[in-house]
Amino acid sequence: MACLRKKCSKSCWSAPRPPDSQFILTRLQMKSVMESCPAKSVMATVMGGALGGMFGLFMSSMRYDTPLAANPNLPGGKALVDLPMREQLRHGLRDMGKASLSSAKNFAYLGGVFSGVECCIESLRGKNDIWNGVMGGGLTGGILARKQGPGAMLFGAAGFAAFSYGIEWYMRSPDNERRYPVE
Repeated sequence: MACLRKKCSKSCWSAPRPPDSQFILTRLQMKSVMESCPAKSVMATVMGGALGGMFGLFMSSMRYDTPLAANPNLPGGKALVDLPMREQLRHGLRDMGKASLSSAKNFAYLGGVFSGVECCIESLRGKNDIWNGVMGGGLTGGILARKQGPGAMLFGAAGFAAFSYGIEWYMRSPDNERRYPVE
């Protein structure tokens, strides 16, 4: 196969050149941004909101509300089946949107708080181990239940810590550690 370039040596294929300094600098800057606690918290908030929105949409579509019951929110307190089809669809989609938005807000708040607390604990301890998630879960559970009083905070902290321990234990199992090592 002939080479079409004029200044070609024996082969048209050149060896891969080393990355230039600008590329390396950009890569290091992106890595430092992605490892910062505020960036992790923002990413967890956005992703939690997206996941919560999808979850809320799915759960509201699977909700079992009988359409035969009278609904005080409908015009005249009528049953949903007594309304025209367009009104039924409008009411159903509005209800799905409200449930989806509510779930998205809750998941976003939960993801942002947990990610920020866990990242701060990891930064303070200087280690990446199972106990960062457990302590982060405990603090997050306490923070989320703060309006209900100290008993609820303790129960929420214990529940979130136990859940975080289970997730961390599974994700850091020896098989997963070999497949996906932590750098």
